[in-house]
Amino acid sequence: MMTTTLSMTFEQETNPWLAAEARFDQAAAELNLDDGMRKILSMPTRELTVYIPVQLDDGRLEVFTGYRVQHSIARGPAKGGIRYSPQVTLDEVRALASWMTWKCAVVNIPFGGAKGGVVCDPHVLSDSELERITRRYAAELMDIIGPERDIPAPDMNTNEQVMAWFMDTYSMHARHTVTAVVTGKPMDLGGSRGRAEATGRGCMLVTLKALRRFGLSPENCRVVVQGFGNVGGMAAKLMRRAGFKIVAIIEWDGAVYNPHGLDVEALLAHRKETGSIVDFPGGENIDRNEAMFLECEVLLPAATENAITSENAHRIRAKILCEGANGPTTPVADEILAEKRVFVLPDILANAGGVTVSYFEWVQDRQGFFWNEQLVNERLAEIMDSSFDAVVSYADKHRVNNRIAAYMLALDRVAFAIKLRGIYA
Repeated sequence: MMTTTLSMTFEQETNPWLAAEARFDQAAAELNLDDGMRKILSMPTRELTVYIPVQLDDGRLEVFTGYRVQHSIARGPAKGGIRYSPQVTLDEVRALASWMTWKCAVVNIPFGGAKGGVVCDPHVLSDSELERITRRYAAELMDIIGPERDIPAPDMNTNEQVMAWFMDTYSMHARHTVTAVVTGKPMDLGGSRGRAEATGRGCMLVTLKALRRFGLSPENCRVVVQGFGNVGGMAAKLMRRAGFKIVAIIEWDGAVYNPHGLDVEALLAHRKETGSIVDFPGGENIDRNEAMFLECEVLLPAATENAITSENAHRIRAKILCEGANGPTTPVADEILAEKRVFVLPDILANAGGVTVSYFEWVQDRQGFFWNEQLVNERLAEIMDSSFDAVVSYADKHRVNNRIAAYMLALDRVAFAIKLRGIYA
């Protein structure tokens, strides 16, 4: 039986850790996991809080708070991004680390889950200040990271340059170049072809699989994308090339709409030139708070957590929800979407293309042999296709929604690894 979450307060509903916990509890109950295994799987392996002293450009000293949470290392080294944001909290990092554990297990790659974050506003910091924060943060994490321990990657407000600083700092302490300590690096420092497109490409691949299930074709699909960063922008660009009709793009400062389909590459160029998507000649400005509720076949939230909640889920008019962001839908909203028969492609499946190609990058760095982009994309497609089939099969077999099925599949795989290894004492 599904555990209701309708009794949650809105503050509880939008707490990422409580949301992760609610999904975990439901999947564990469906799997009949014993209490001991539940305790092991529900708790992080390790949490580290560090305080990062940095001299700012004007000579002032400031101290920033940083976190690294390793949720699980049962199936391999921990893996997960690092985000820079004023809104970073330990609860958020805990939740994201657990989602990484389940995400890696869903696509069956040999990683556990981790996540990191620094409480700062990168938009008001210079590049030199960001470099000093990154290098000191990396140095503080030296004892718990490494190619065999924990491999960071870019996340919100971090990029390949941040990863280059991080990799260089680790390498200076190790006294030799260690490219495999992070992924999402520049190509010239051991990055992988296809990595920048990977998360958006994965979203497109699972959406194509969902279309086949409903007998739809891309040409007949209207898509609304919330978020026009690396994930949303790349997904929109790749989906348009595949024939989808991208009718609306939503950003923090506005939204643009064209019922006949937006020229995504032209919109990207417009934003690069003007700094915004608004006033795009190939579309009309619409209210960003209303755009997500346009009638469409596919809604792709690719911004931040809690985009779809109990307050707005009833207004969703999409047939398929493809979660490009982590945690865009709350547990209460899930129940509303289920009543509306929305086919949800959950985050731990839909946006797993990024960590899959990060795995490829790690493998290439460790073997010192790099693949061409065609091979990367072919192997990504194989993993996303088989993972979609496994999740949907679990959902059909156990009569649960796709999200709980994905959690059940992931929990089953991690629990099985723990049972095989035994408990060291």
